[in-house]
Amino acid sequence: MALLVQKYGGTSVGNLERIQRVADLIVETRRAGHQVVVVLSAMSGETDRLWQLAHEITPYPDPRELDVLLSSGERVTIALLAMALRGRGVAARSFTGRQVGIVTDSTHTKARIAKVMTGPLQEALRKGVIPVVAGFQGINEQADVTTLGRGGSDLTAVALAAALKADRCVIFTDVDGVYTADPHIVPAARRIAKLSYEEMLELASLGAKVLQARSVEFAAKYGVPVQVRSSFCEGEGTLVTHEDAEMERALVSGVTGDRNQAKITVVGVPDRPGIAAKLFGAVADAAILVDMIIQNVSQEALTDISFTVPRNDLPRAMELVQQVAREIEAQAVEVKEDIAKVSLVGVGMRSHSGVASRMFQTLYQESINIMMISTSEIKISCVLEEKDLDQAIRALHKAFHLEENTSS
Repeated sequence: MALLVQKYGGTSVGNLERIQRVADLIVETRRAGHQVVVVLSAMSGETDRLWQLAHEITPYPDPRELDVLLSSGERVTIALLAMALRGRGVAARSFTGRQVGIVTDSTHTKARIAKVMTGPLQEALRKGVIPVVAGFQGINEQADVTTLGRGGSDLTAVALAAALKADRCVIFTDVDGVYTADPHIVPAARRIAKLSYEEMLELASLGAKVLQARSVEFAAKYGVPVQVRSSFCEGEGTLVTHEDAEMERALVSGVTGDRNQAKITVVGVPDRPGIAAKLFGAVADAAILVDMIIQNVSQEALTDISFTVPRNDLPRAMELVQQVAREIEAQAVEVKEDIAKVSLVGVGMRSHSGVASRMFQTLYQESINIMMISTSEIKISCVLEEKDLDQAIRALHKAFHLEENTSS
């Protein structure tokens, strides 16, 4: 008998019919002899609706109150699913993040998990009760409600699997696994049977929306096997686990794009020690992620610094950057929003050369201009015009023969 943590995303619980379908899947798991802990997202679109309500009330909602509001969506789905399971004669009980004991820091809307108190869930399992847990939420040391950021239910599921020492964490969603590219953009994209934690982390952080990046980081840290499956059809999905020799055979595992990008350029920055620390320190203190950074060669003791941030963090980032720019006597701050990032990912890059050259040549042949470049051992990313993103993804997928490198 295995202990499984099953997480169902917003599309999987998007209406009452789908919630009933999820209840059937859980009952099947139980009848197969497994113990199961369930984690749910809010219904599809509900968190966005609540976010919109908050911003209609005020342009800058208080983060604490915003978390109270956003966390309400999962309460609906956990209660409905618990009712559906009980209607099938299966003992079930809903738990909020507070009731489980998911303790976080106090960074509202982007909180990080500090510890998980497993007592309530273990007690339920001992009694034969299926715990149905609200994803995406926790509490801080002051007992305030916190939320874990976009896709935070994935993180809840992986954290519970780690704390409970579960055999596997299964993420049920509306796709049947992780693909070499977005099938809506590249019809020839193929499902990947197995990915390393490192590859999945890069794909998630670079725009692939199947798993939240922080959940993959957590899974890698605690060695939690994560399986991505569809709640609408049968199939083994994609297993995210430790790297093995088989994974290194493929030069590139996938290509992904990210439209949630904006570029900020601070023009005419005095070229002296401490300036970059002051600039990026202010942004980091606001929990805004900075991705690519480029600093031009100094001329006449002045330089330009360009960097990218998530587009939804741009208003706050600009407020901070403009303040610092005045303090350091920079000449101007410029913004470009119509950009995107295309990336290649694969552990095979460690042992194969020529990936960057082929990527740049492919984009050149498509007349796509590269604005910024970032690399690591297993990924290469380029910033380009947003209008060119889909074309770039299709061209790179074909150039690296990705439809031939993975199993279907």
